[in-house]
Amino acid sequence: MQLYNSLSHKKEEFVPHEAGKASIYTCGPTVYHYAHIGNLRTYIMEDVLEKYLRFTGLDVKRVMNITDVGHLTSDGDTGDDKMLKGAKREHKTVMEIAQFYTDAFFSDCKKLNIKTPDVVVPATSYIDEFIRVIEVLIEKGYAYEAGGNIYFDTSKLDKYYVFNDFKEEDLAVGVREGVEEDENKRNKADFVLWFTKSKFDSQELKWDSPFGVGYPGWHIECSCISMKNLGEYLDIHCGGIDNAFPHHTNEIAQSEAYLGHEWCNYWFHVHHLNTNSGKMSKSKGEFLTVSLLEEKGYNPVVYRYFCLLSHYRKSLVFDWDNLNNAVTSYNKLVEKITLLLSDKSGEIEKSEYERLMKNFTDALDNDLNTSLAITSVYDVLKSKTNAVTKLSLISEFDKVLGLDLIANAEKSAEEDNEEIPSEVAELVEQRKNARKEKNFALADEIRNKIAELGYEVKETRQGTEIKKI
Repeated sequence: MQLYNSLSHKKEEFVPHEAGKASIYTCGPTVYHYAHIGNLRTYIMEDVLEKYLRFTGLDVKRVMNITDVGHLTSDGDTGDDKMLKGAKREHKTVMEIAQFYTDAFFSDCKKLNIKTPDVVVPATSYIDEFIRVIEVLIEKGYAYEAGGNIYFDTSKLDKYYVFNDFKEEDLAVGVREGVEEDENKRNKADFVLWFTKSKFDSQELKWDSPFGVGYPGWHIECSCISMKNLGEYLDIHCGGIDNAFPHHTNEIAQSEAYLGHEWCNYWFHVHHLNTNSGKMSKSKGEFLTVSLLEEKGYNPVVYRYFCLLSHYRKSLVFDWDNLNNAVTSYNKLVEKITLLLSDKSGEIEKSEYERLMKNFTDALDNDLNTSLAITSVYDVLKSKTNAVTKLSLISEFDKVLGLDLIANAEKSAEEDNEEIPSEVAELVEQRKNARKEKNFALADEIRNKIAELGYEVKETRQGTEIKKI
């Protein structure tokens, strides 16, 4: 398998550190609000990567953190703590906010068929580990105390800007607009490992430490959680492209300073989901969630399909027309599969099975090209092989794609076979006409009559849906 490595800026053959196994670390959510669908694009693509590695026969262990403390609103370790900001917004404790939005995140993941990682670690459960690693960094001369905080000293590294060739003079006070200079730092690129009361007196979560009462910086969390659960050598580190600097840059700095050797071989970065006005973000108010998609009548799996139609290293533009096109495409795909279900006779044609399977694996071996993998599904449908071979292939493909193709085809077939009583069908037509005439009071009245007959009718992006109550 060839994967693009953000660290080397080229495609490389994926060779795990230990034969037959693969370790993956995923930067998890900061659970101060709902994840928007831009955030979730990253997790969808990481999910495909993990499932494909398992599909190839590797024993995969994937670890993800939950940032429930220490993530500030600025990349320069300034501004409000995001968790505290969420707690103030909703008049709850930080831990109440963390639990609520952690549950919401995994609920969204389930709807998108994103597998829960093997190990999920809230940052607040690893405080002792953070302190231990920071103590080692201080002993080794890679960290120092200033103004009550503990900083990592980037001047001790041979190379700090590992992902991009930044020049220090180009960084006025930081990489992004709005980052304020921290006068306690020896060097502009230094970052905080541990905050004390000198930083945020209003911080709700604080712990005793040899450095004073305080809380960890954001960057130290991922390094410690990864090393504790996946060992000294990590195969693949995943995340959104906006985490490459400073978060992942800082992870590499502190992890390799602590370990004394190279840490992670492959860096897998997913690019942004954009709107017509730029990158989707909570701060801009472009806050589209899975729940909002559902409210508008979209099946969340169709959003997953929409994401898979584009390569993970390309920015993807979201608008409702694009999503509607994905709905149409997905429904046609399911319809074609539904037609196969009536003919399951015969045996799998081995040569055709292997040829078509190779098309699929070749696509994903080429830097996880999910768009070509979807094309492979269509190649199966167009092929002259029998239905049982086609269904077997699509079922296998979907172990990686996670699009519920067979399940939704079977559901569609059941609905087609279920005879709707003529009285209900007539009322449904009357309701359609009432809606066309914008007589919504009459439409609601007819819907209630349909309910009395034991059926539910609702409008979705896929059309009018009728089912037994």
